[in-house]
Order: sequence, then C-alpha cells, then structure tokens
Amino acid sequence: MSRADLVRLISAGPLLMDFDGPVCSVFAGYPAPRVAAELVTLLAELDVEVPVGVRDEPDPMEVLRWSGEQCSPKVVTAVEDALCEAELRAVAVAAPTPFGHELIVYAHTRGLPVAIVSNNSAPAVEAYLAAHGLMPLVAPIVGRAYADPARMKPNPGPVLDAVRSLGAPHAKCTLVGDSLTDIEAARAAGVRVVGYANRSWKVDAFSTADAVVTSMGDLAEILAPEAT
Repeated sequence: MSRADLVRLISAGPLLMDFDGPVCSVFAGYPAPRVAAELVTLLAELDVEVPVGVRDEPDPMEVLRWSGEQCSPKVVTAVEDALCEAELRAVAVAAPTPFGHELIVYAHTRGLPVAIVSNNSAPAVEAYLAAHGLMPLVAPIVGRAYADPARMKPNPGPVLDAVRSLGAPHAKCTLVGDSLTDIEAARAAGVRVVGYANRSWKVDAFSTADAVVTSMGDLAEILAPEAT
C-alpha cells in the first residue's frame, strides 16, 4: 500500500484501536506469564484439572478462554475477577507504546472519533486512559465481555458494538490492531484494518490486513498537526 492509500485509510473515518499493543504494553511491568501462572494456580485451587498445555500457557487471555470452554460459570467468573484485578495492577505500570498516545490526540484534534476495542477489561482500559489524560478523547471503550470469553476477539461482536455506538458506516471505520485476532474480527465485522506489526514475524502474518505498519508513528505522522 502506498503512503497516499494509507493516508486515505486512516483519515476517512473513526479509528478503532486495540489497547494492548497500539496504545500500551499492558503487561510490561507485570508480566503476562506471571498473570497466567496465577490464574492457573487459581484453577488448581478450585479443583480444576488443568492440562499441561494450559499450565504452561504464557497468555492470561488464553487461560481465560480455556476456562470459558471447559469450566463451570462459577469458575469462569472467579478467573475473570482475578484477571480483572491483575489488569488493574498491570496498567498502573504499563509502558506507553511510542506514538500511540499521539495518534489518539491527533485524531481527536482532526475531529476523527477514536474508540478502544479490547480483549482487556474496560475498567483497566479506563484506568490507564484516565492516568494519562486520554479519557476525554476516547469513546466508546468496548472491553472484554464479563465472564464470557467467547465474546473476545476474533469474535466480531466487540467491533460491531463500537461501530454501532459511533453511528458510522462500517466501511468508514478502521481498526488498528497488533494481532491476528484483531484482523479476523475486523474482517468479520466489515471494517478496514491496519496491522501494527510490533514483531518482525507479524509483517508477513498480517498480509490479509488492508495495511501493515511497524511503528505507530507511521500512523501518527499522517494525522499530526503539521501533516498536509
């Protein structure tokens, strides 16, 4: 995709941003593998037999997803509550993604709505945005459905919820995400998608996205006040 095409893609309408990746590294100060291990320990304490693959899982979202598929609603709720608490601790020491905040500010300045569509909990997203003075610039915030991990991306439901809240045509909205689940959710929801390849292997893996960038700065500079 040419720069001109990327400019048209980003400037056409509302931006839907994933949170962990494009905005910040949620678990930079409270590592995701540690959180995942804590959830596995909780499952064991609840007398759930956890298979080896899940015991070694470094992604807490995948532990929650497994719980939703294999455990009772009571257990899923316990895991959800524990993950929500961990996320609130994590965002307090999260690392801002270079140019992620700037993209939000520049989009708002240009009159482009910015929404967050995340598999993280909405309270964690809100806590982070409030701490960094970004809450007034972002609406809606669509976080993880409580104790219903099947609704997480790649399910298109959260993206569709954001689009409905914005009242914008699907084809005018662009999701910026750093995972294959973001791309799958965007495609299923009928919105355009920019893959943020913050790891080298993602450049090729994101080939089905409308565009791929390796820095959020590539997007922020398009909407910067000095940009033409």
